Amino acid sequence: MEDKEISQAVISRLPRYFRYLGELKDEGIERISSQELSDIMKVTASQIRQDFNNFGGFGQQGYGYKVEYLYEEIGKILGLDKKHNLIIIGAGNLGQALANYMNFERRGFLFKGMFDNNPSLYGKKIREMEVKPMEELSDFVKDNNIDIAVLTIPKTSAVAVAEQLVMDGIKGIWNFAHVDLNVPKNIQVENVHLSDSLMKLTYNINRYEQDGNHVENG
Repeated sequence: MEDKEISQAVISRLPRYFRYLGELKDEGIERISSQELSDIMKVTASQIRQDFNNFGGFGQQGYGYKVEYLYEEIGKILGLDKKHNLIIIGAGNLGQALANYMNFERRGFLFKGMFDNNPSLYGKKIREMEVKPMEELSDFVKDNNIDIAVLTIPKTSAVAVAEQLVMDGIKGIWNFAHVDLNVPKNIQVENVHLSDSLMKLTYNINRYEQDGNHVENG
């Protein structure tokens, strides 16, 4: 396959393909067509074929896709054939909830440590991880081959912490802080703004209600 730029829209659909294919695999489904996958996922069959063609296609004309093979290949594209060591910075409610979410480990994401600047939390255990002071962060990242840092801290401190993580050699940041981070291009950042997602939901509620009113008044 040639090296080419894959659009963010395609990349954003890959985890969803992976999730649905995993469910099909668990149900014992061995083969599926793009049309059958389309019916399940509510994505057009042509869109599915276009998405998969970015990575070589995976299927055969009139034969469909082998579910387990496709699941494994998309997993490799997503980097899930490797283990990733994570730390959480911010041991509040969100940080603790993420640490306790077991599905991450099943996907190869291994939480190795948790950090906070609140002395009253030091030594508290979250799933066998002791909350450590921020002063120990740099050495921990370097000594434990940490790939990804999860930021669940206020935006006022997120920028400085991100700069420190870059210097410590982190590869990626999963950012729940309410600020977009500017880091070097070789550092991957995924910004998660929970309120944005909620506002998209309310937009769709409003749109549906307005469409319904138009029909009633028409």
